[in-house]
Amino acid sequence: MTTAAPVQPLPVVGAGVVSSAGYGLAPLAAPGGAPAPGAAGPDTDYPPRPVRPVDGFRVADHLGRKGTKILDRLAGLGLVACKQALEAAGPASGTDPARSGVVLATNTGSIAGYSDLLYDTLTQEKPYLINPGKFAGSVMNCSAGQMAIRHGLKGLNATVAGGRSASLYAFRHARLAMTAGRAEQLLVGGAEELSAPAAWAWHHAGTLRESAPVGEGSAVFVVRDRERPDEPVLAELLACEVGFHGWTGVRGRPGPRRGLSAGLVLAVERALERSGVTAEEVTDVSLGAGDHIGLDRLEERAVRRVLGRLPDPVRVTEVLGETYSAGGALQLAALLARWQSVPGGGSPRLGLITSVGHDGNAGALVVRERI
Repeated sequence: MTTAAPVQPLPVVGAGVVSSAGYGLAPLAAPGGAPAPGAAGPDTDYPPRPVRPVDGFRVADHLGRKGTKILDRLAGLGLVACKQALEAAGPASGTDPARSGVVLATNTGSIAGYSDLLYDTLTQEKPYLINPGKFAGSVMNCSAGQMAIRHGLKGLNATVAGGRSASLYAFRHARLAMTAGRAEQLLVGGAEELSAPAAWAWHHAGTLRESAPVGEGSAVFVVRDRERPDEPVLAELLACEVGFHGWTGVRGRPGPRRGLSAGLVLAVERALERSGVTAEEVTDVSLGAGDHIGLDRLEERAVRRVLGRLPDPVRVTEVLGETYSAGGALQLAALLARWQSVPGGGSPRLGLITSVGHDGNAGALVVRERI
């Protein structure tokens, strides 16, 4: 058996969050912060399922009107979270814009944008009458590109898809890029919008419980390759391990789950090993599959198998609903919110963030508190 190479901790110096609970980290600390889900969507286009939108969100209210008129909701959510994160981090003195970039998780881009474009294609008299401004949002890397353009980030720019584990894939990608010396600062996170087509997709897929709400949101973090003198640090990202381990079935029907369970166990074990952390040292766990049929128990069993216990977990889906590709980033945000609101002991706390999906992706991220 080979021993995994240890990782260099990456400091997180800023965080931005847009969610149905509110703006910033603080609202995620209290489960009562999110609005009560309705019995159905905000209009008749939605399925009979609870939803948790970011109430009253208008990107122009946060970024101004210039350059925001043609932005879709997904890009708007990501840009507002990005702005918050950069403001929280403060100026990166000495950081070359060519060494600063973005790694963003979003599985398909703006589904609402695709749907509107297709509808116009079919209903307009001639294709060239389609609003050309909508084409920019029809590519999945639109949000990451808008972040780079608005803030002058000229380095690495990547959009990562990976289902429910997309955010952890993004953290893994960012770590690899920094380890290879390709970036000094990265905006890393995930974004997902709520739309009627997406809500209907969840409703018909049968993977969520009937009472489970569908939500939206974005969480973005400023991550540096090393710590600067006198710079406040929220936390340190340690190891992140991800992988594909086989499809699990839907609608409660049995599928080849054993491979997925073993894959999550392997990801957690390897992440702890590469972080130089023992199972006994983990104080907090942030779970992501709370509303998924079968996956919730699989995720909990895998964590218990490795840690020998299940610490009182952070369950961000209870606050925000299912946020898909943004889930892992929002799990990290909720964990940091807990650490800020609940004083710890004399030593830094260690958190484990896990993600698992019916598509067979699984991952684990280890985070250390800075005090």
